[in-house]
Amino acid sequence: MAEPVSEPGPRAALPLYLRVAAVLRDDLIQRRISPGTRLPSERHLAHRFHVNRQTVRGALQLLRDERLVVTDRRGTFAAEHDQRGPSPTAPRRSFPGGPRAADALVRAALAWEAPPVALAARLSLAPGEPTLVHRHAVLAPSGVSLQRSVSWFSRPALTEIPQLGRYRRVADRYRQQPDLRLLYHWMHHAGLRTTHRESVGVPQDPGGHPADRAADGAARLSVHRVVSDQHGHALEVTDIDVAARTGSWTYEFSG
Repeated sequence: MAEPVSEPGPRAALPLYLRVAAVLRDDLIQRRISPGTRLPSERHLAHRFHVNRQTVRGALQLLRDERLVVTDRRGTFAAEHDQRGPSPTAPRRSFPGGPRAADALVRAALAWEAPPVALAARLSLAPGEPTLVHRHAVLAPSGVSLQRSVSWFSRPALTEIPQLGRYRRVADRYRQQPDLRLLYHWMHHAGLRTTHRESVGVPQDPGGHPADRAADGAARLSVHRVVSDQHGHALEVTDIDVAARTGSWTYEFSG
């Protein structure tokens, strides 16, 4: 039976291949497709989801990256458990964006503005030239800041990543809770091989508003992240401020 993935609501804003991947991922994790079972052909999946075969290929590539499926000359198969890594539900590398907890505790917004002068050249921008900026905050129930981040995107990022380019055109509509968690998968799907470089430091006491201080006076860490493509062009520059008692960082590097 055909199962179109075009639907109203927030999920409809996602690219088709991500929505196809989400349905298949659920089938795999819930074992509706058993480990070792061959998946239907691209043609069959395209008919099932009312999409073209290129969209199906993008979805399958994403699932291969997550080690949920494997492909050989015989076709594509649901991965055996030991090929999936520690757990089929293990968190994937993601960009901060979209609610991870209750909506009251997470705040995200997009804007279109000029970066600090010191960052302009790094982002391939002229001084004063605006670009897409993403701000994300995680707050304790008391309103105390657990984590805040601000990300600036470069001209190459907006040019090379179609999903990010769409946010550029409608930034004003996405000031509340834009979901960029799949940003690094978008980069991969665009053919970009990324390198993540992060510098961690201990900031001085920020003072100011209580929401800018750590919960219960906890120490804070600052993280400066630069994500570059295979040509050395910066795609994203992010500054993160996190309460050290609640922060957890996993380093993953790729060439």
